[in-house]
Amino acid sequence: MNDADVSKQIQQMVRFIRQEAEEKANEISVSAEEEFNIEKLQLVEAEKKKIRQEYEKKEKQVEIRKKIEYSMQLNASRIKVLQAQDDVVNEMKGSASKDLLNVSHDHHVYKRLLKDLIVQSLVRLKEPAVLLRCRKEDLHLVESVLDSAKEEYASKVDVHPPEIFVDDVHLPPGPSHHHGFFHHHAEAHGPFCSGGVVIASRDGKIVFENTLDARLDVAFSKKLPEIRKWLFGQVAA
Repeated sequence: MNDADVSKQIQQMVRFIRQEAEEKANEISVSAEEEFNIEKLQLVEAEKKKIRQEYEKKEKQVEIRKKIEYSMQLNASRIKVLQAQDDVVNEMKGSASKDLLNVSHDHHVYKRLLKDLIVQSLVRLKEPAVLLRCRKEDLHLVESVLDSAKEEYASKVDVHPPEIFVDDVHLPPGPSHHHGFFHHHAEAHGPFCSGGVVIASRDGKIVFENTLDARLDVAFSKKLPEIRKWLFGQVAA
């Protein structure tokens, strides 16, 4: 083989190697581009997913805020309704309290009521000696019915008539314009009593408050569910 043949063979080999290198480089380039496109697509999809998740999160937050705001408005409305109902009930009780003032105006009726209240209190305490407290303006009426009240109690319970000591300390006087009774907050102007009595055991351990105001409070509390139902229907139940 002469030099020309050797040179030709070498050139062929060089062309072959170059061609293989170019093909390999092309394959690498194509593969790299495919991998880049796949990675780019994955990154884009991941970013889209992240954006969707952020959007869904914010959307949920908005919905939660809307629900909270709605709940707060609903509660505020309910509180307003309940407050309005309480105002009506309190006005009704206030009106009943004013009517109590008329009870002591009729001395004949009130005198009989005082005796019944004293008897009822004695039956409740069942003590041989008690201390009675009343309003100063009722003192003469109370003293006038003490004997008959003791006898009626003794007859009812079948015991000896009890000793009743009238306390020198009196219950507060009845409410008036000066006491602010006809305003919403009469209590702020001091205690008052519309009538009735308070009877206690001599040692003060047992006390039975049988004033008109106390009886109204008890009756009102007991009847409050019925009153609310009558005023507001099933909504107030």
